[in-house]
Amino acid sequence: MNPQAIIDGLIAGSTIGLGAIGLTLTYSILRFANFTHGDFLAWGAYLTLTVAGVLGGLAAGLGAPVYPFSFGWGLPLAVLGGVALTVALTLGLDRILFRKLRARGADTIIIVMASFGASMALRSLLEFIFTAKPVYFTNALQIAKPLGLGMRATPDQLMVIGLTALMVLGLHLLVTHSATGRAMRAVSENPGLAGVYGVDVAKVVRVTWIIGAGMACIAGVMAGLLVQIRPYMGFDLLLPLFAAAILGGIGSIPGAMLGGLIIGLSEAFAVQIIGAEWRAAISFVILVIVLMLRPQGLFGRKEA
Repeated sequence: MNPQAIIDGLIAGSTIGLGAIGLTLTYSILRFANFTHGDFLAWGAYLTLTVAGVLGGLAAGLGAPVYPFSFGWGLPLAVLGGVALTVALTLGLDRILFRKLRARGADTIIIVMASFGASMALRSLLEFIFTAKPVYFTNALQIAKPLGLGMRATPDQLMVIGLTALMVLGLHLLVTHSATGRAMRAVSENPGLAGVYGVDVAKVVRVTWIIGAGMACIAGVMAGLLVQIRPYMGFDLLLPLFAAAILGGIGSIPGAMLGGLIIGLSEAFAVQIIGAEWRAAISFVILVIVLMLRPQGLFGRKEA
């Protein structure tokens, strides 16, 4: 067994886990499977690339690679703009679609189907605007550096793993040690009762969308930085995102991250053992096993 699969799995799992965090929060608080979440990853990557192009035009030096990474200072600045635009897109979609459905008391299945239709529309619009041709944040080539035990990784890959760990820790502390986090947990348990006790449920919903959109954008940038940017990149990650969220337990941030790492490592080892053509099936197999044996996930609570 090649130890390199461990690094490959951690890198893929970091992106999946980060994207699954937004999905699990949305599922926990808004109580529906949001199929548009994968498309927010792709939109976040493209919007960040657009902002990076604008910044590069205004100040050429921002695009020069900063050692040891393949990108310059323009990309971190562009991520801030990309996150803001992705959040605006997400809140806009909620305002014109999901909020109206919630106000009418629509059944969950109606909201899920609406999100599925919105997902197709967002993906088609993205392909119409940017075309299906893959694009890249940078054309700079990086040489993987030895880490020991037969494992190698580029500085960009190590940065993704480290940044993911910091973001997960920060978000976990926010949810567990802040007034906003307590409000989110209250709404997750019982929205009606939380409202009676003075929790601003509408504000919690907005915060949930903002966090989910931000995580999706950053996950999309990470995926685009390490591989490439395509309109269907979010759709391809949708099944692993759902598998990671359910495996970790709905509503659990550490669980979503751990679930993403398990999915990423499983895919990496499957590529070595049975071939790359079976990679896409691993998430589905894990999802089915979890639903059969422990539907509440690793850190979820079994409903009475």
